[in-house]
Amino acid sequence: MKTYRHLFFDLDHTLWDFEKNADETLRTLFELHNLGRYGFSVDTFIARYSEVNHALWRLYQANKIGQKELRSIRFTRTLTKLGVPEDEIPTDISDQFTDILPYKSAVFPYTHEVLDYLRDKGYVMHLITNGFQDIQHIKLASSRLTDYFVEVVTSEHIGCLKPDRRIFDHALERAGTTAAESLMIGDNLECDVLGAYNAGIDQVYFNPEKRRHSAQITYEISCLSELKRIL
Repeated sequence: MKTYRHLFFDLDHTLWDFEKNADETLRTLFELHNLGRYGFSVDTFIARYSEVNHALWRLYQANKIGQKELRSIRFTRTLTKLGVPEDEIPTDISDQFTDILPYKSAVFPYTHEVLDYLRDKGYVMHLITNGFQDIQHIKLASSRLTDYFVEVVTSEHIGCLKPDRRIFDHALERAGTTAAESLMIGDNLECDVLGAYNAGIDQVYFNPEKRRHSAQITYEISCLSELKRIL
């Protein structure tokens, strides 16, 4: 087994539980704007938002839309699909989502325990994230994750998105390390696993839902606690 010194984590869906935190935020917005009066349930609202948001994120990661466009149309598209007249869609709902969400603190099971273990073992830890720079640091502070990481590399700051090799090369340079002594941990087969592979970095695929796939991966885990048997 190789010896690693530097660990690079993804944030959303890997450490910070985006789905749970977004669910809580969307429930707040549903009540705040009394969206139930349009005849759909909060669960239907959340399901449709998730569908629209994931589709828009795929476009964003393919560089087909920008951050501002993603943020501005995801609620308009969601609510239009649910039958809300366009002139009745709250103009501030997107900003409210962005204001509330990063202050949520849910993380995946064993997150702090595992990060404590890795820090005590002497690993140097960093983040590589496609998330928006203006809210990633708030998420870290809200969930008590800030102090674990030396470098926080965001795609927005670098000007390219995972899986682009340049963001991984930049992260290695920032950390003062090499691909050979580094390991990438993330939930996305394309962005995290393939991106790291193309940069010569070994990978851990975090797959809590145990999705079936045919990708060749250095390691695969379904719970963060399993990192203890790898590192």
